[in-house]
Parts: sequence; C-alpha cells; structure tokens
Amino acid sequence: MGIKSNIRKILVISFWCFISAGVLVLLIAAMKVKQEKICTGYNIEIIRSPDQLFLDKEDIARLLVSSPGYSLAGQSLKTFDLRKMEEKLERNEWISVAELFFDNKQTLQVRVEEREPVARVFTVSGNSFYVDSTGKRLGLSTKFSARVPVFTGFPTNKIAKADSLLLNTIHRMSRYILANEFWMAQVAQIDINASGNFEIVPALGNHIIEFGDGKNFDEKFARLLVFYKQVISKSGFNVYDRIKVQYTDQIVGVRNAAAMSRYDSLQAIKNVERLIAEARTEQERLIRMDSVEMTRMQHRTDNGGSPALLAMPDSSLTEKPNIQQQRNKSLEKEPKRKVQL
Repeated sequence: MGIKSNIRKILVISFWCFISAGVLVLLIAAMKVKQEKICTGYNIEIIRSPDQLFLDKEDIARLLVSSPGYSLAGQSLKTFDLRKMEEKLERNEWISVAELFFDNKQTLQVRVEEREPVARVFTVSGNSFYVDSTGKRLGLSTKFSARVPVFTGFPTNKIAKADSLLLNTIHRMSRYILANEFWMAQVAQIDINASGNFEIVPALGNHIIEFGDGKNFDEKFARLLVFYKQVISKSGFNVYDRIKVQYTDQIVGVRNAAAMSRYDSLQAIKNVERLIAEARTEQERLIRMDSVEMTRMQHRTDNGGSPALLAMPDSSLTEKPNIQQQRNKSLEKEPKRKVQL
C-alpha cells in the first residue's frame, strides 16, 4: 500500500507540473503573437467638465508621437511602452491622469482626464495663473478662458510657505463659491490686501465686503447671506459703503452718507432672485455653446480639418481686472438715478 500511495502522489504531482508547464507555454505564445501584431490606429477620449476646453484631441495626438510625421498606425505592438507614454502625457500640466491600452482590435485607446480650474489668480506684478481642483497651480491657455472666481493682489510669483497657505485658502474658498450659484453671480472679484486679508467686490451694489482672512469662510458667507436677505433686501444694495464680516458671530455695516433713497423690499428680493436666474441662464448658455462648438470641432477633426475655437483665450485677459474702477467710470458717464431694489 505504501508503494502504491507514493506512486499515486508522484503521478498527481507530475500531472500538475505538466498542466502548469502547458499553461506557461500558452501564455508565452500568446504574448509573442500579441507582440507581432500591428497597431491599427488610436482613439482619444478626453474626460472633463462640459464647460471647458483647454485641450483637444490634436494636442493629445502630438504628445503621443515621438517626432513630427511619425505614425502610430502600422507599428508593432511590442514597440509601445504604454507606461512611458502615460508618464509623458501626465507631464502636461493640464492632464491629471492618462490611461493607455490596446483593445482586441489592436487599436490604442487613450483616455485622459483634464484638470479643472477653480480659481484665477492675478499677482501684484500683473501675472496670472489658474488653481485647479486639487490646489495645483496651472498656466494660462491660448484656447480657452474659464469662468471661475477671480483673485487679485497675490503677493508674489514664487510660492513661499505663507503663500502656499494663502493659495490653499483660495482653492477652498473658490470651490465653495463655485458650488453656490448666488455667490458665483454676486462675487465679481476678490482682492487680497497687504495684510493678506480678503475684500470682496460684489457684482450688484457699490459696497466693499471686508471678509478678513480665510478662516471659517463658510460661516462668513452664511452670515453675509443672512445680512443680504434680512437687511440689504429692505435697505437696498447701495446704502452701505463697507460690510464687515470678519468679526465672530456679527456683521458691521458702514452706511453710505449719500444714500437717502427708500427702497421697495419686495423689489429688492426680486432683484436678488433675478441675479440668480441670470447667472443660471448664462451658465446654461455657455454649456450649450461649448457643446455645439465641440460637436463642430469633432466633425472637422473627423474630416481632416482643424477645429475652430470660439471661446475667448486667456491671452486676451492678461491685465489685472479692476471691477470697481470700471463700475465707477460707467457711473460717471451716466446720470445718477435711484435704484429700486
């Protein structure tokens, strides 16, 4: 019985060794066959927000090829180092993640995620850059200008430790504003003063909002919204010169001595609602316009043409904006009138 048992064990072990060797041979053969196959072409997919267009498929295609005139189609699959190609794509500042693979038709599938800007920052020297959803600093684009909160007065081009903290605050505050349609419509720009505190220039009203530092910004916006609903809606947007929300659990309003008009509170509430509705309509219009333009670009690209970009490029916005000065100039040209709110 002992001899038969040993023979049975040897046979079982030999069987599994044979099966394992066969599987290994098949895998090696399959890999060799795959390496001998030829790339039939590539397909590019860009994942991004529907209202932005910082990269197009031609940009990605240029990054994929090693030299001008080089064609991926017709190349042996064994010549592709997909990991290195992904790393090359991810070195582009507007690409956050790149994924490459061959499908069962030997077509190279290219999927990239485009970074999403959440704020535009102007430095004291007049230079400008974006901050994306992860807090990364991005350069401007010649193709597109994003509709995001604008911050002015950033202290320097070189990021020191204190500036990194300020940049992180800008990133978090901008995401909060982007998520709130009322503040996206009402916040025209945010100035950073010499003390590193924020001052908000509103789109509606001639007052300045002294916001303080970026601590507890969500609570400050909540208090400010209550002030708008309970005070501004009754008194009017132009009654106050400055609104101070930097103090804990309170808001201080400094009245405009020249504001003598009385306001209709119902009309003021309607104006606030109109501001929100106009902001929503403008966002929907931009999304529709970009959708139509992207369809045209795809059609032209598929037919061998170059896409036409209708969006305003960042290069046209190189100067630091000053909403308050523009507002004052327009007021000087027009006769003063009562604003019914």
